[in-house]
Amino acid sequence: MKKQDISRRSFLKLLGGGALATAAVVTGCKPKTGSQTDSEYARQVEPPVGKMTYRTNPFNGDKVSLLGYGMMRLPSKTENKDDYDQDMINRQIDYAIEHGVNYFDTSPVYCQGKSEACTGIALSRHKRSEYFVATKLSNFNPATHSREASMAMYHNSMRELQVDYIDYYLLHAIGGGMEEFSRRYVDNGMMDFLMEERKAGRIRNLGFSFHGYQNVFDEVLAMHDKYHWDFVQIELNYLDWNFANEINDRNVDASYLYEELQKKGIPSVVMEPLLGGRLANLPQYLASELKQHDAERSIASWAFRYAGTPEGVLTVLSGMTYMEHLKDNLLSYCPLVPLTEKEQTYLDKDVAERIVGLENIPCNDCKYCMPCPYGIDIPAIFVHYNKCKNEGTLPLDSGDANYRELRRQYLIGLERKVPKMRQADHCVGCGQCEPHCPQNIRIVRELRLISNFVESLKQDTLTRTKGEKKKA
Repeated sequence: MKKQDISRRSFLKLLGGGALATAAVVTGCKPKTGSQTDSEYARQVEPPVGKMTYRTNPFNGDKVSLLGYGMMRLPSKTENKDDYDQDMINRQIDYAIEHGVNYFDTSPVYCQGKSEACTGIALSRHKRSEYFVATKLSNFNPATHSREASMAMYHNSMRELQVDYIDYYLLHAIGGGMEEFSRRYVDNGMMDFLMEERKAGRIRNLGFSFHGYQNVFDEVLAMHDKYHWDFVQIELNYLDWNFANEINDRNVDASYLYEELQKKGIPSVVMEPLLGGRLANLPQYLASELKQHDAERSIASWAFRYAGTPEGVLTVLSGMTYMEHLKDNLLSYCPLVPLTEKEQTYLDKDVAERIVGLENIPCNDCKYCMPCPYGIDIPAIFVHYNKCKNEGTLPLDSGDANYRELRRQYLIGLERKVPKMRQADHCVGCGQCEPHCPQNIRIVRELRLISNFVESLKQDTLTRTKGEKKKA
């Protein structure tokens, strides 16, 4: 194999070097095991029962828990496998309902197509009046654009969820263009069908989730007079409030989306309050700063309080894989202590500006890009890279005193997190993943850059800073 020679300057230019944490400690990017849970979770107290904050749907009076359970990141029995742990799913849903959670969000495409079935099994053990279930018409694939295929997806959701009506039904991830919107929902007659289903009571609330261009959002929102959108699901967090468009020019700032919905009195359902965990795993210097403001709260709780504070937010979705995350989020909303204006400004101005400076790969670990036909574990590769970058442990300069240790730790951590046959160097560049990415990441390009970077580490050909002697 030919050695890849990539300079530090070229790598930073291509991948976005940004400002790294100057006081980072060499932590090695090792994945945590169950016994290495963050100390803040190990110390957490039991969330109280009967203290959940609820929001009222202005259109029908539904009392919806401010914390919604996103069924996208379900616990599995084996790491990096799709053998989902139904017993653990049942336990966590039971615990959530006991503590007041009543909104559960899924999709036909989540968890390699298994989320609806897992959700249905867990929820069917409870009274139907105890929960609201949300799912989506996820007809992304052109093979599912026809009326027949889309209707089959809708009816299959009912069967998998074991229900005879859906409380909140969404057109999934609109935003790519109005032609695509028309093909998926209008030209095939699905909007007429869904409106009839709502009229018949089999859909109680009809809305859409949005990732994409502002003009598409504006046009679809303008259809409110015709379709009467009962709710809209948007990405809202303290990074996306003012910087979504700066991070990716196809995205729209959450401040704009929220305010436009407010003008029409349409409640917002919030997704990605943590940006796939990125706002719970801040660089150490930022995490320490937040702890100085409130030592008792977790880093994640700041993001959840931020997302839940606006009164037009109906519920905030979180993909809670582990029980400790569920408990921590319950502590944030049982009850909600709204952020002060000063705290909001601190997060969406000061903290957010410094996170944007890191210029991470904007992967939220949603897994919409999966499965890769060639077996690449795309999200795991990006998550590992971002984690090390946030911690200031990327081995970018062979002239650094701790380069050898950082190099070793990065490669070992990658091997532990991503099996060799699923790493970036096996990408063939087919591009099948890119149209499905809500963050519009140039996935093939980023995988190629990381592949070259990893190879330079393996071959030990990373260019040293000028003037530095090579370390032994």
